[in-house]
Amino acid sequence: MPNSPENVGKVFLVGAGPGDPGLITVKGLESLRTADAVVFDRLASPQLLHEARPDAEMYDAGKGRDDHRMTQPEINDLLIELGLRGLTVCRLKGGDPFVFGRGGEEALELAAAGVSWEVVPGISSTIAAPAYAGIPVTQRGMSTSLTIVTGSEDPNKPDSTINWDALAGLSGTLVFVMGWKSMNDIVAALTSRGVPSERPAALIQWGTTAKQHVVTGPISEIVARGVEAGIGAPVAFVIGEVAGLRDAMAWFDTRPLFGKRVLVTRARSQASRLVKQLEELGAEVLEYPTIEIIPVRDPAPLDEALKNIDKYDWMMLTSSNAVRGIAARMKAIGINSRSLSYLKFGVNGPSTARALAEIGINADAIPTKYLASAMIELLKSDGITPKNVLFPRSEIGSETLAKGLRKLGSNVDEVIAYSTESPNNTGSLARKAYEEGIDFTTFTSSSTVRNLVDLLGGSSDLINTSKTVIIGPITAETAIELSVNNDIQAEEQSIAGIVKAIKAYVVDHANHG
Repeated sequence: MPNSPENVGKVFLVGAGPGDPGLITVKGLESLRTADAVVFDRLASPQLLHEARPDAEMYDAGKGRDDHRMTQPEINDLLIELGLRGLTVCRLKGGDPFVFGRGGEEALELAAAGVSWEVVPGISSTIAAPAYAGIPVTQRGMSTSLTIVTGSEDPNKPDSTINWDALAGLSGTLVFVMGWKSMNDIVAALTSRGVPSERPAALIQWGTTAKQHVVTGPISEIVARGVEAGIGAPVAFVIGEVAGLRDAMAWFDTRPLFGKRVLVTRARSQASRLVKQLEELGAEVLEYPTIEIIPVRDPAPLDEALKNIDKYDWMMLTSSNAVRGIAARMKAIGINSRSLSYLKFGVNGPSTARALAEIGINADAIPTKYLASAMIELLKSDGITPKNVLFPRSEIGSETLAKGLRKLGSNVDEVIAYSTESPNNTGSLARKAYEEGIDFTTFTSSSTVRNLVDLLGGSSDLINTSKTVIIGPITAETAIELSVNNDIQAEEQSIAGIVKAIKAYVVDHANHG
């Protein structure tokens, strides 16, 4: 039966932006998150693919100059096939679909086949790469025009569609893309037509990403400088007086952690703050969680304890996950935080205290060192002996606090407040990342150390090719036990402490060569 408008899908030609995943538009991200199928290019950030639905069909259509996973006709046919199957398709393209992105060709083929389509413009590398290099493509009093040119057409061919004489006569900014292999010919075509040999120019490789590499100089020397610096495709080639502004306006690749690759092992649900702070300092962050926090597998014991909460005078919490776990079960069984108002609460650090405050409860005891032993010492010094303690924890938590409380004379009921599991694909992804090179590995708990070692086949060798960043002494003990180096230990056991420790290490080593 032929497809009717009711059962034909729709293809969204989405610009993913130039590399920084944060530069995709709101509408583009919505299309990616809701699509039945995603057909993606090599220049679309891999991090964006995590935003797709878990059940979405994924198709790698990446094309490089000498590496065609799919030819353009094959991509066109795939989009038509998916549309005719009734699917909503996100065609995720680097940069903007219509700026040298061949989106127009795909749109025409879809229209001819009767498949509905829509374009979602993206930020083009032709403006974003210079911006991230500190080069405004237009500047009052310096450049009042911008001309974007493909560098993939041979300037020497007699029937060139590019008017090289006109380009050479322009006083504004020229931006060439896809032209690294033709760069010498492009420079010769312009300088032979009157462009001054001293005119400022810049080469920007992998613009807007942690791999960004910028070389500047006069147009007559720019290619030689690029070769010497190891520049390669993809490159944006900027010609014009604005290129001379980079020294004064560089911002992206001057940040303290720029170019550093950091592997984050924290559960993805908890990693956003750590990732965001590291990325703001310029690091390339790879999220490979060794544990995932999931709701408690058997909530009955915790539910029972919460229903009989009046038997306790203290609750001890050593993790913000435990706070979220009890909050979820309280909501499930219809108990609000007022029922806990008479309890005293002990927490192991500021992040747990913040999580507790979010449900309207202030902590009564926070030791200066975020250790179970420090909590016991605090209670002793204040002359406090809790009578009956509820201790919600994970299945794999330490026994230190419970043992210490019992030595004080407290009755302690330990209940499981949340469960953990290991993601299936972390091991292979982490192995590949280490083989490509990791500068820092962060560990926020003993379980993240144990699980990563397990996922890497029980060996710490790959981990030790990076500098390890340990959140605190308990985690450090586990690292030593498993032959994982203890290179950097955060002074403050928190996300901020980890970030501060990495920054201090990088700055110190930069100052001392």
